[in-house]
Amino acid sequence: MASGGPAGSSGSPVPAAAGDRLAEARELLASAPVADGHNDLPWALREHCGYDLDRLDIARDQRGTLHTDLARLRAGGVGAQFWSVYVPCRLTGDNAVSATLEQIDAVDRLLVRYAADLAPALTADDMERAREEGRIASLKGAEGGHSINNSLATLRALHTLGVRYMTLTHNDNNDWADSATDAPRAGGLTAFGREVVREMNRCGMLVDLSHVAASTMRDALDTTAAPVIFSHSSARAVCDHPRNIPDDVLERLPANGGVAMATFVPKFILPAAVEWTARADDNLRAHGFDHLDTTPEAMRLHRAFEAEHPRPIATAATVADHLDHMREVAGIDHIGIGGDYDGTAFTPAGLDDVAGYPHLIAELLTRGWSRADLAKLTWSNAVRVLRDAEAVAREQQALRGPSVATIASLDA
Repeated sequence: MASGGPAGSSGSPVPAAAGDRLAEARELLASAPVADGHNDLPWALREHCGYDLDRLDIARDQRGTLHTDLARLRAGGVGAQFWSVYVPCRLTGDNAVSATLEQIDAVDRLLVRYAADLAPALTADDMERAREEGRIASLKGAEGGHSINNSLATLRALHTLGVRYMTLTHNDNNDWADSATDAPRAGGLTAFGREVVREMNRCGMLVDLSHVAASTMRDALDTTAAPVIFSHSSARAVCDHPRNIPDDVLERLPANGGVAMATFVPKFILPAAVEWTARADDNLRAHGFDHLDTTPEAMRLHRAFEAEHPRPIATAATVADHLDHMREVAGIDHIGIGGDYDGTAFTPAGLDDVAGYPHLIAELLTRGWSRADLAKLTWSNAVRVLRDAEAVAREQQALRGPSVATIASLDA
């Protein structure tokens, strides 16, 4: 989740060379579709329509309101989606837990309503089965450890309800982990934070290191027995933003088996957009809006600011620059895609919405990426990392039962 807002169309201009490869890209995605690590549609539905799916029906064209609808998911070659059950850090304690449950309920209702297109998925086998059926495998990811209210039992309950990754923090620190965008407090993970990681391993829930401080990334890698993911983060060496992954962490992914999924959020991938977005967010706050506000009123302020202060434009090539670097440092088996659609106010030209993935694949084809490598990027790596986490969970469950540790007992 970056900051939300209405989608554009997927018709932004793209370089001619990439356009020439679109047919090949679409053909590739027909057999190796995108398994995207992060989409904030559930929170957008909460903000736009209070989860009233009759008012905002994604079986209809929702351009101008959302980045996501069923037709555009199909056009984009999406075969699996981790739906974020995000709640903001301003919700704390039991309020955060309740809101997370409401988000989970919203995803479950989507899966019932659109069962012909969206397939519930809990395992790697479920992902493969959905692909064979021609449906979009739908998994859940909790964004922010505040969602468990310092309770390992709540963590296990979320897993029982289908959550298959948890991002250890969102934009603010929690009581046991430091965020990338807050002042350091724990110095990474506390003792309880390390127990959270171990219990996620035991459950089979992927440890997501997007949003966390680099110190937290390193502590998690030192602790985990299972592969980690970055559900929507890019390369800090290409764009020096704290939300991105340092090279020394990318270098550890082969030994860990993890996958870093490059995001499309302009302020995380285009250096010129970092300062511009900070000013645009300050403009929202000056008018009484949260910088993550996704309402039409907030977006009108954003558009007015943009009219007076032209926005630096990222493109599919910008994302490809990150993926080139991430492949060089971490290796082709350890990268993926996590667009953060419906969690960002602005998107790159050509990647305006979920229909845009073929433009990125076309750009990578022009750069000489092989079809085998692209199939790993789009599909195989995401399936493999979940399968590996499942294997670790079976091993851990044979060794020990659920942890009854508390934050008071470990961090006192």
